[in-house]
Amino acid sequence: MNGAAQTHSPFGGLLRHWRTVRGLSQLALALEAGISTRHLSFLETGRAQPSRAMVELLAGMLDVPLNERNTLLLAAGFAPAYDQRPPGTPDLGPVQPALDFILEQQEPYPAVVIDAASNILRRNRASRRIFGLFADPAAGLIPNTVRSVFHPRGIRQYVVNWKDLATGMLHRLHYHAATRTNEAVVQLREEVMAYPGVASLWNLVGVESQAPGLRTMTLQKGEWSFAFFLTVSTIVPCENSFEGLHLMRFLPSDKATEDAVHRIAEQVKLHNSDFRVQMKPAV
Repeated sequence: MNGAAQTHSPFGGLLRHWRTVRGLSQLALALEAGISTRHLSFLETGRAQPSRAMVELLAGMLDVPLNERNTLLLAAGFAPAYDQRPPGTPDLGPVQPALDFILEQQEPYPAVVIDAASNILRRNRASRRIFGLFADPAAGLIPNTVRSVFHPRGIRQYVVNWKDLATGMLHRLHYHAATRTNEAVVQLREEVMAYPGVASLWNLVGVESQAPGLRTMTLQKGEWSFAFFLTVSTIVPCENSFEGLHLMRFLPSDKATEDAVHRIAEQVKLHNSDFRVQMKPAV
C-alpha cells in the first residue's frame, strides 16, 4: 500500500476525526480499547484494515452515535448494521405510545420530546395549553425549541429573561455544532446566529465558559405570567431511529406558576373547549 493510500484511508480519517472530537490521544484510546498504539496508528493511516469487530469496539469506546457507526462500517468496507427509520414509521408503533405515556406523566406541566436538533417530535397537552397562550397567531407553535426561543415571532418576545436563557442555549448549541457530527445542528446554529440581536450574545459565550447549571424561563404576556425551570433527560435509544431523543420538562419555579398551571388544566377539563376563550388570568 502506497503512502497516498495510507494518508487517505476513509475509515482512518473518520476514526481520527472521532478521536479528536472526544479529546483522546492515540495512547488513551488504545489503552481503553486494549490494543497497541502502533495498531491504532496503522488503522488511522490506512496501513491496517479493521475487522467488523474492531470497528464496533472503537466506535463504542468513542461513543459514536449509531447512525455514524454505519458510516464507519461502510468506510471500512462492511455493510451498515443499524436501521435508520424516522420516528413515526408504522412498524415503530410500540415506541410511540411509550413516548406519549412519558409525556402524560408530566401533566399538568409542559413537556416535549425533542431530537438532537431540538425539533419537537411529540408534546403533551400542557405544552399546547401553556405555550399556546404565547404563540404568534400567524406563526403558531414553532416545532423547534431553539428556534422558538430565538425567532422574533416565537415566544422570544414574551420571555422576560430572554438574554440569560438565550445565552445558555446558545452556549450549548455552539458546543454541539462544533463537533460537526450532526449537520442539522450546524445549520440551526447558522440560522439562529442570523436572527436579530443574537450575534451580539456571542461575546457572552466564551469558548472556555461553562453553560449555566440551571436554566429558567419566565414568560409574561398581559396579565399572564409563568416562571419555569427546565430539565432535559436523555431517552436511552433501543435502536438507531430513536437515538438522540430527549425529554424536556418545564417545571414551575414558584407557587403562583404552579397554581396557574393547575387552574388552566382544570378549566380546560371543565369546559372542554378552547382554553383561550374560557380562561381568565388570575388577578
